[in-house]
Amino acid sequence: MKLKSMDISATASASSIVFDALRKAIIEGQLEEGEPLRQDEIARLFNTSRIPVREAISRLEEQGLVKTKRYKGAVVAGLSPAETEEIFDLRALVEPEIIRNAVPNMSPELLATAREKCAAFSASPDPMTWGNLNRDFHETLYSASTLKFFLEIADNAIDRVERQIRAQLVMSDGMERAGKEHFAILEACEKGDANLASDLVRQHILGAKSSLMEHLAAK
Repeated sequence: MKLKSMDISATASASSIVFDALRKAIIEGQLEEGEPLRQDEIARLFNTSRIPVREAISRLEEQGLVKTKRYKGAVVAGLSPAETEEIFDLRALVEPEIIRNAVPNMSPELLATAREKCAAFSASPDPMTWGNLNRDFHETLYSASTLKFFLEIADNAIDRVERQIRAQLVMSDGMERAGKEHFAILEACEKGDANLASDLVRQHILGAKSSLMEHLAAK
């Protein structure tokens, strides 16, 4: 199992630490679809009992990142093309409203940080960093939103398709196109045009979905 061992035996929040580590490994593709999550092995890696591991896996299952299979136990969940498309469609409904709400609350400092994130994404030559940089940019802008439940839904939806987003960015002109769209979204935010920012985010997500579905259909 591709997890770094860690001693959390004396940590009160052992379950949260295991959860965060497993979640990161899943969305970054270190733990692949269908890979079993053996509680004994994970507990040994973290020098803890099976109880916090069981709690962490239960939380991951609630978020759809893990599923329980008969005779196999907990495994990393995958997505069918139809499920992937549905999640992108959900994002295209939720995230435009998040940014529409966020724009009036964006401070000059937040916009400056977002511009730095935007530039870092476009300048990165390393495909392994593109997923995180893409998410950093979006989450910086979304952080000004007051729509708590929308943010939770979007965060979970992005977790579910993080690996697919990475794949889409490395295909053809996915990275170049995303960079241009990020700058357009940022400029709309800097102008205070919430409706334009919302429309651009929707187009950005649906465009990524279209590219990804074409890639999946060709495989």
